[in-house]
Amino acid sequence: VQLQASGGGLVQDGGSLRLSCAASGRIYSSWNIGWFRQAPGKEREFVAAITWSYGRTDYPDSVKGRFTISKDSAKNTVYLQMNSLKPEDTAVYYCARTVQRSRMVGDYSTWGQGTLVTVSS
Repeated sequence: VQLQASGGGLVQDGGSLRLSCAASGRIYSSWNIGWFRQAPGKEREFVAAITWSYGRTDYPDSVKGRFTISKDSAKNTVYLQMNSLKPEDTAVYYCARTVQRSRMVGDYSTWGQGTLVTVSS
């Protein structure tokens, strides 16, 4: 199963975007799907995660209250709704999967190509 992120683009400070992470096949109930981002010259960082079975979510403080992760089981797709975007949210956004409740990059696999989000000031 491959994961493909899409939906990035250019948006102004304070704007919104919705990213999609589509799986090429079935997402198993034991999986958790996470969103990460990587800005130029910086390490990849955790943005959000959701458990496929119960839809439990997790966010770091940097995006809590602004970003919302959700899933559509019928479409095998995870979404990341990003509101009140800031220039510091500019990065390539990736989705990946894990069987752990984790925020660590190393615990995730099946990284797809990312999607670029640019927030202009």
